[in-house]
Amino acid sequence: MSDMASLDPRRARVDPMSGLTPARQHACSTPAGPTSSATQALAIRTVIFQSIDDRPRIKHRISTPMSGASSLSSLDRPLAKPDTHLAEFVRFHGAWLDGLGIRDRPWLILGSAPDPTVPPELFPSHARIDINNAGRTAAALGLGRADLTLRAKKKSWAEHPHIDTRGLLWIHTAPRFLLRPLLINKPYDHIGRVAPLRRRDREAMVTHVSGASVEMIGDLGKVTNGVAAICYGLLLGVPEIVVAGISLSKTGHSYDDLGRVRRQVEEDAVILDRLRTEPRVSTTEDDLAETAGLRRWRPSNG
Repeated sequence: MSDMASLDPRRARVDPMSGLTPARQHACSTPAGPTSSATQALAIRTVIFQSIDDRPRIKHRISTPMSGASSLSSLDRPLAKPDTHLAEFVRFHGAWLDGLGIRDRPWLILGSAPDPTVPPELFPSHARIDINNAGRTAAALGLGRADLTLRAKKKSWAEHPHIDTRGLLWIHTAPRFLLRPLLINKPYDHIGRVAPLRRRDREAMVTHVSGASVEMIGDLGKVTNGVAAICYGLLLGVPEIVVAGISLSKTGHSYDDLGRVRRQVEEDAVILDRLRTEPRVSTTEDDLAETAGLRRWRPSNG
């Protein structure tokens, strides 16, 4: 089965020498101070896009959508013959989400940024999608079982040994039939249906939905799983996506006090900027609305 990344014949590798300068990389990765998070967040977004504007080849690449796409998204174009793998991806994952009963429901995507804003009005109408170990925060908030958890292979199970989810979308290299056996020795409370998400499909899906590639941007050249989950939902036709616990400015994670620096800020900023006019996407987080330009969620929208 062909790689979705090959769907765009114009996708060319950029000279690594045209990347961000060390000073700008440092500026983008420096955590905000406790009393100036909003100011620092706005500075981060300014530096990111000033840096992109300084690199004509990169700028052309991220602002040029994939073949047949609009200037903002590839979602409205019909799947042509070269998109055979993408069509199969949508078919398989659409059926899998239908089995969970959440494809036609609005989603709340819960990331792991500190102090997530989770309005009670979102329940029970919205399916909750936990990112990595954000379920630990959900448990502390008394939110109950997740409808879906998107989880990276490398994430520590010890950080959240009580995963409770109806579905696990696991970014893993193992064949699908081996995923359930691989859970045997893992600590968790409940995991229902399990499906794999291949890393190559994850990156190609983000590029297809946003019309942009971040392969040569930032420290890792890929978005966080929270932003990937937004693209996943959009591609699969989810009617509404509300984002909570995702930030371009906050340091650390909601489920521990380690204060670890959040990575992939540049990558997330580029893709979120491409999605800011998508009517199905909004956020409960004021700082994300300010830094990424996403529409603020209001109860009347839910």
